[in-house]
Amino acid sequence: MERPRIRHVALNVQNRDKEAEYYKRVFGMEEKSRGPNGTIYLSDGHVGVALISRSELPWGINHFGFQVESINEIEEKAETTAVANSAAAVGESMIYDSEGYRVDISVEGWPI
Repeated sequence: MERPRIRHVALNVQNRDKEAEYYKRVFGMEEKSRGPNGTIYLSDGHVGVALISRSELPWGINHFGFQVESINEIEEKAETTAVANSAAAVGESMIYDSEGYRVDISVEGWPI
């Protein structure tokens, strides 16, 4: 049996459309579909992100990460400066999306 892989992360957000546009613009994610309740499903081709909006639940998640070719390129697209994550075991940086959720970015990636 192959090892299970993370394929889906759900973010509980206040503005699904704004968040979807952010992830499409900054990380090149593709919108795959919209659910009947308004959930927006995005994909990078390997992992899916569902943008839900349920006020009775806590907003967001702690964080998740993207492996990227260039930290500088992401900083430019996000119009921000990445912050070094000194507590990380692997060289990582962090940015915050349009609603303030933490997104780890790393050229080296993480142990798998």
